[in-house]
Amino acid sequence: MPQPLAGHLIRTGALRPTREPTPWDAPLPAPTPAASWGGAEHTAGFTRVAGPFSTTAAVALARTWSITRIGRREHAMNRLIRAIEASSSATCRPASPAEASEAVLAVRRTAWHAPVRTACLEESAAATFLLGSQRLSVVWCHGIAAAPVRLHAWVQTVDGNLVAEPPSTRAYTPALTIGARHQHRL
Repeated sequence: MPQPLAGHLIRTGALRPTREPTPWDAPLPAPTPAASWGGAEHTAGFTRVAGPFSTTAAVALARTWSITRIGRREHAMNRLIRAIEASSSATCRPASPAEASEAVLAVRRTAWHAPVRTACLEESAAATFLLGSQRLSVVWCHGIAAAPVRLHAWVQTVDGNLVAEPPSTRAYTPALTIGARHQHRL
């Protein structure tokens, strides 16, 4: 192993030097999660969120649906990613946890009335658009968990705190984030 890589792995705690080989710690027993394409983490459309209908959330949801449905289907995710990037690039300040949570919950309340699919991808994108319309930023995440493969999309604050998500969301490794500090130009 190259020395710079070994040094980095030791500093981050991924490796621990020993005088002789030692076996790995036994994994902790845990039930195997069911396969999921994001719907198991937040049961979008199955749980009604209390509160009023939001016209601005409806506009954000309509924007999300139109981006994903107008044009060639195989390019829908690319269109959505570009739109989230554009929305995030026009923000002025990070959303507070309360502002971000209210946006996500407004989207969930409004999506309850929608006649089309609204799962984690649509909810997280619409919440990002809703906050972006107020010039507030969050980090949009699209991640994966293994064994079995599960996909999920969510938003978190710029500081990395989950927004209106269960702790089980931490099982996902973000494969794509939009709006993180390192992506903003100074």
